[in-house]
Amino acid sequence: MNISFFDSIQEYFGESSTEPAQYSSLALAYIGDGVFDLIIRTIILDLGNGKVKDFHRMASNIVKAPSQARIIRSVFDELTEEEMAVYKRGRNAKSATSAKNSSITDYRIATGFEALTGYLYLENRLNRALEIIKLGMERAGFMPLHKYGQPPKKSIDKNIKNMK
Repeated sequence: MNISFFDSIQEYFGESSTEPAQYSSLALAYIGDGVFDLIIRTIILDLGNGKVKDFHRMASNIVKAPSQARIIRSVFDELTEEEMAVYKRGRNAKSATSAKNSSITDYRIATGFEALTGYLYLENRLNRALEIIKLGMERAGFMPLHKYGQPPKKSIDKNIKNMK
């Protein structure tokens, strides 16, 4: 029997006494950021062997706030009332940090997305988070990251420029 990643962590380290809804929005965004990053890194690694700096560049392009904002905006109509409430709570949270390379609007929207991802992960509903992420990436133009094993278009364009 396969158990989930989340269940494995709880089995080895013990179950949390805190319910996901009890965490602050920024705590949910903190764990959601890590979960989203792991999902994207896993997808990118599946492209095949390559240079780690290329993996990092691809991942950074997707996990940055403007990209996360595009992803979540594209799936608003698919969210349940509960999911929208968690997203809005995260979006409206006041963070001590500020956006470095994005607008404050995109940064807050991305924080809401991360909070929702973290909430679904802590609810042991990672499959639902994956559904939202996949649909959002498709609608936002991030999928497929590769087609028939080909690297993304940006890498192809870069390689063509380097050949001249």
